[in-house]
Order: sequence, then structure tokens, then C-alpha cells
Amino acid sequence: MAARRLVIGISGATGAIHAVRMLQVLRAQTDVETHLVVSASGVLNIRHELDMSRQEIHALADHVYSVRDVGAALASGGFHTDGMIVAPCSMRTLAAIAHGLSDNLLTRAADVTLKERRRLVLMVRETPFNLAHLRNMTAVTEMGGIVFPPLPAFYYRPASIEEMVDHTVAKALDLVGIKVAGPEWTGTL
Repeated sequence: MAARRLVIGISGATGAIHAVRMLQVLRAQTDVETHLVVSASGVLNIRHELDMSRQEIHALADHVYSVRDVGAALASGGFHTDGMIVAPCSMRTLAAIAHGLSDNLLTRAADVTLKERRRLVLMVRETPFNLAHLRNMTAVTEMGGIVFPPLPAFYYRPASIEEMVDHTVAKALDLVGIKVAGPEWTGTL
């Protein structure tokens, strides 16, 4: 059976830990092939927040593309994927996607995901939101994208940041049809 293909985009907002953990979790999934695109600002955030190099993040993915390579396979709807997650998604990247500005491979891959009616999950990171942010989120939602701020859940009483990140990653992956282990709500006692 052919592997499912998932595109992971990392843009320049805080929260790169979500993408790194997602790539680590997906490494254990033998039926999922990861395709990674990282913006220049995404690389800066990874270095600052996680003390990881570009090479270390690239090593977690099956396939890596330059954000400037708008001729890559990901730029075409003829390259079938099962969806795309942008983790984290900066407000600049959100705006480019909302307005169809395919000015780099990350935003072009997101545009292709939307036009092909595939799942696009944007883990937006900003607070508070201004009106432009909200309108861009509305536009993406109207196009079929899913706006998914990586907010921690406390109802299962996480004991660490890692548990909160793992729960958020599992929920994001679930939105593109990839099931991984994680706490599940079973109702109140």
C-alpha cells in the first residue's frame, strides 16, 4: 500500500515545538510520508525556541523542500497529498493563504491544498487577534481550511508541557485523518 503524504509547513510564529513533535510522532507511522517546507522566519524560531539547526529539523522529515522552490512537486495539484498542516502559522502566512498570494512554496502548497479540496489545518499563533487576523481566518475557513490555534487542554490534567504539546499534535493530526495515541475525552465521572 502506498504511503499517505502529509505536507508540514513551519512559518515564523512561536510554537515550533508543535511541528517538531508532529514530525517525531509521524516518524513512527510507517504509512505516512512527510513533506516539509520551512520559511526563513520558521528556521529562526526553531533556533531560538528549541536550539535546533536547520539540518536537525530537516532530518525529521522524509522529504524537504526549499521555501523558494515554487517549481517543486508540492506546487502542483497533480502531486497528491492527504493534506497540509502549518505549525505554527504566522499571521503573515495566514494572510498570504487567505488572499491567494502563492509567493513561496509554503503558501503555494497551502493554496494547492485548498484548490484540490484537501484538508488544510493552520495552527495560528498570535494573541490578541486584530480585525485583519479574524477576517483572514474567516476567509480561510470559508475556503475549507481549518483554523486550529494550538491551545492547551486542561480537562485531562496534563503533568507537563510535553503532554500538552502531544495532546495538541494528536488533535491536529486527527483533523487530517491520522490517528496517534493521546488522551481521549470519555465524559465526566
